[in-house]
Amino acid sequence: MAAGVPPDALGRRVSCGTDYGTVRYVGSVSRTAGIWLGVEWDDPQRGKHDGSYEGTQYFKCRHPKGGSFIRPNKANFGVDFLTAVKDRYGLNDKQDVQYGTGNTVVFGTKTVEFVGMDSVAEQQRQVQLNKLVDISVRECAVSHAGQKEEISRTCANMRHINLSKNLISSWETVIAIASQVQNLETLNVSENKMRFPSTSTFISSAFSNLKILALNQTEITWTEVLLCAQGWPVLEELYLSSNNITVLERPDNVLQTLKLLDLSDNQLLDGNQLHLIAQLPRLEQLILRNTGITSIHFPDAGFGCKTKMFPSLKRLAINDNKISQWSSINELDKLASLRALQCNNNPFMDTEKNPETLIQLIIAKISQLEVLNNCEILPAERRGAELDYRKIFGKDWLEAGGHWNPEKNKPSEEFLAAHPRYPALCLKYGAPEEGELKGRQPLTLKNQLLTLTIKCPEKPEQKPVEKKLPESMTIQKVKGLLYRLFKIPGSELKLSYESSKLEGKEVELDNDLKPLQFYSIESGDCVLVRW
Repeated sequence: MAAGVPPDALGRRVSCGTDYGTVRYVGSVSRTAGIWLGVEWDDPQRGKHDGSYEGTQYFKCRHPKGGSFIRPNKANFGVDFLTAVKDRYGLNDKQDVQYGTGNTVVFGTKTVEFVGMDSVAEQQRQVQLNKLVDISVRECAVSHAGQKEEISRTCANMRHINLSKNLISSWETVIAIASQVQNLETLNVSENKMRFPSTSTFISSAFSNLKILALNQTEITWTEVLLCAQGWPVLEELYLSSNNITVLERPDNVLQTLKLLDLSDNQLLDGNQLHLIAQLPRLEQLILRNTGITSIHFPDAGFGCKTKMFPSLKRLAINDNKISQWSSINELDKLASLRALQCNNNPFMDTEKNPETLIQLIIAKISQLEVLNNCEILPAERRGAELDYRKIFGKDWLEAGGHWNPEKNKPSEEFLAAHPRYPALCLKYGAPEEGELKGRQPLTLKNQLLTLTIKCPEKPEQKPVEKKLPESMTIQKVKGLLYRLFKIPGSELKLSYESSKLEGKEVELDNDLKPLQFYSIESGDCVLVRW
């Protein structure tokens, strides 16, 4: 092997300036002198060809112009882990020692008597490295672990390591580093295109305490994840975005402690792939952003029932996908523990032009949801959404066989498939009366006037007043109107209302920025004013 070329150069990761690549060929090239490295670049635009030169194929590339030849002296094969740590934290030979006068050596501001200068400097470095708990050597060209046991002797207290975007070529290198860190809890090796074991191998104890692992952009497959996961006995968070994972397999006896799984930016074959990971007992958060899924279905549960799949799932992200049918949103109500949902940028959201209508439909369809697209769902907002949903689809319910008389109430299977929560809403609020049925229309009608009675229950001398107000009027503007009536500043007014349909129930109007329609106030209702 030529000078400057490691004996294991083939398959190694290298950098050249700001570009990263993998060595696919080491040797001579026809009609040229000396040794060349054939490199497949991560960014194909850095390359010139597909690994062939003047009709001879020296190596293969995934992209027709992803490769090129460079001289070995242009390639950076990287440094060992400790060298990178010392360089990053200013603890190498050149940076941490200043020479004093006579028999002294200076560390920072501290002067130490000269008793074998090299040994003192080394001891001081050792002390400082041993204090490091959270270490980041991102983009420091780390390619190997270094001398055996050197890391464990030098950095005994490390718990969190960021090794992202380095020159690590294989999972074995990661094990070699991690096995020397006794209490490793967090490890980020993202953006290292490396080789993973393809068959079941010796299970290392290197990750026995690891709780958080990031393997984004590492080209790992799900099969390789499951093989490696045998060595992750207590792992709680696993980040696997942008890895070209298309198919999943059932994780038998592995990943059973997992609470968070991020599969974003992997184009899954279909939504049914999710069934294969649905029995992870402790999974609380699943991130499926931009995974190409078109639908979600839990076939083990019928209308109004809860699925046994994803029993602990609280937070789900399905934004930036291709879900076009509302039936997938209906299915999410089957998840017993679901509390938070992100679903922006899906085609089903284009079926409603009014954003408020869209939000209300989602809230009404998923009973236990508390946070939607990072916004908290207030109790009054849920109540308004469910009441409006009950009214909007009331005519459809009647036409499908619904009835106010429970004995005659037999809505069709088709209606229940489209509106599985409708029977529960009728139980919660009562079946809709004929006079309140709206028919399918936007939930927010600008300037529709409401006839409301305004009362001051604690001020009997104030007679009730009847007012016609647009339902788009905000609570703040209502308070402005009441100020003109009662000469009481809006900041001192507390508003609520009683519905003519639900006697004895009083709902607070507690958000000044919300319109009356947000609270599902109707003509004939009574606004109560206190101060």
